[in-house]
Amino acid sequence: MKPLIGVNVDIKPGTAEKPPECSLQAPYIEAIQKSGGIPVLIPPMPDSDLALIVERLSGVVFVGGPDYHPAHYGEEIEEHTKMVDMLRDEFDFRFFQRVLEHTNMPTLGICLGSQLFNVALGGSLIQHIPHQFPESNVEHSTEDGWKNGFNKHLVILEEGSKLFEIYKKSELNVTTSHHQAVKDVGDKLKVVARAQDGVVEAVELDDSRFLIGVQWHPEREYEQSKCLFDEFVRACASHTA
Repeated sequence: MKPLIGVNVDIKPGTAEKPPECSLQAPYIEAIQKSGGIPVLIPPMPDSDLALIVERLSGVVFVGGPDYHPAHYGEEIEEHTKMVDMLRDEFDFRFFQRVLEHTNMPTLGICLGSQLFNVALGGSLIQHIPHQFPESNVEHSTEDGWKNGFNKHLVILEEGSKLFEIYKKSELNVTTSHHQAVKDVGDKLKVVARAQDGVVEAVELDDSRFLIGVQWHPEREYEQSKCLFDEFVRACASHTA
């Protein structure tokens, strides 16, 4: 049986002429489908409804987007921080906590999703990488990268990590667009990949559970990252069984 995999969505603010929108870029859906899963879009909802939905899922993907409010980790908003819609911000943390505390289902975080894992587990973020790493020549993002194309750069995987065992290599040239990254690592998480400038590029839960967050965008390079989506969907199918 194909596993049902929940995917959170972005919220685009409305105007006087146009209502708000729930949206999701197609590559996330396509990657799950290609690896044998059935994606189910999960919009913001009350806890009572969320509990019913989560019971029916086999796994969850938390996707990318703008930035979470730095109040989650005790900081003020910096100049370059561009926040997600507050409805999504609040819901994403509730959704993740529900999955983490009430299930053992496989969970994959992509870009902002990886940052969600870290902040929800008590960690913090670098709000703007160029300020923290002014000497770095690694281009983690460009202005309007989502519109004008993503960058590619090298990441180094930690041997012995789940991610290393999935990719079966120590280096990847990844597709990326992010200006924030993990600073203080959250409880029970371990860093399992870094860029050449030392910026954290992936985290995973320090136990047997499949909870992996990658800072890059594997859905944008499915053939290279097919192994990641295949293993995630396999884990979801096993969780269902």
